[in-house]
Amino acid sequence: MQESDFVVIPATEKHIVYAEQICKEMEESAKARGTGIARRSPEYVAQKMLEGKAVIALHKDGRWAGFCYIETWSHGEFVANSGLIVSPEFRKAGLAKAIKKRIFALSREKYPKAKIFGLTTGLAVMKINSELGYEPVTYSELTQDENFWKGCQSCVNYDILTMKERKNCLCTAMLWDPEEKQKQAEDQMSKVTRKASLLERIEAKLRRTTKMIVVFTSVLPGFLHKL
Repeated sequence: MQESDFVVIPATEKHIVYAEQICKEMEESAKARGTGIARRSPEYVAQKMLEGKAVIALHKDGRWAGFCYIETWSHGEFVANSGLIVSPEFRKAGLAKAIKKRIFALSREKYPKAKIFGLTTGLAVMKINSELGYEPVTYSELTQDENFWKGCQSCVNYDILTMKERKNCLCTAMLWDPEEKQKQAEDQMSKVTRKASLLERIEAKLRRTTKMIVVFTSVLPGFLHKL
C-alpha cells in the first residue's frame, strides 16, 4: 500500500460520519501505546470539521484512513496540530507524514502569524515535526492558556504534569515559530549575499591581475629588445 492510494484533504460536514470512529481509534491507540492522550468527543471532532480546522485521509475506496485537527490558544497566538491518528490497517504507508504536512499547511494558511506547537510521546511524530522545522522547547515557551492545560486532565499522565508544575511531563514539546523562521531565512540570505559579494571582489581582483599580466607580457618583448 502506498501514499498514492489515499487522498488527504480538509475535512468538511460530509465527513462527520467518521467522527465516532476517529475518537474510538484515538483512545484505542493510546491504550495500545501505554501513553496518555487528551480525550475528545465525537461532537468535538465534528465541530472541528464544520469549522474547517481538520484534515482527513481517505482510502481511494472511501474508507477512513487518518485524521488530525487544529486547535487555537491565546487568541490565535498559538496553534496546535492535535489528535493525529492513522487507522491500524493503513499504517506504515507514509500516511502520518502526509497528514502532518497537510495540517501544517492548513494551519499556516489560516493562522500565518501563529506559533505552531505540539506535545507528543511518539518518536515518529517527533521526526516528522523536525522535518517540518519544529524545534524542541521547554513547556514555558508554549501557550499558558488555562484551557489548553485543562485538556490534559483526561490524560493518564496528568498527575505527573501537575506534580512537575507544568514545567515538563512525558510528552516532548516542539514549536514552529514564524518570526524565528523569518529571522533564520534573513540570516541565511545575508550570508549568501556576503558570500556573493566576496566572490565578486575576488573575481574583480583576478580580472585586474589578469589585465596587469596581459599588459606586462605585451610590453616585455619590447623591453627585452632594448636591452
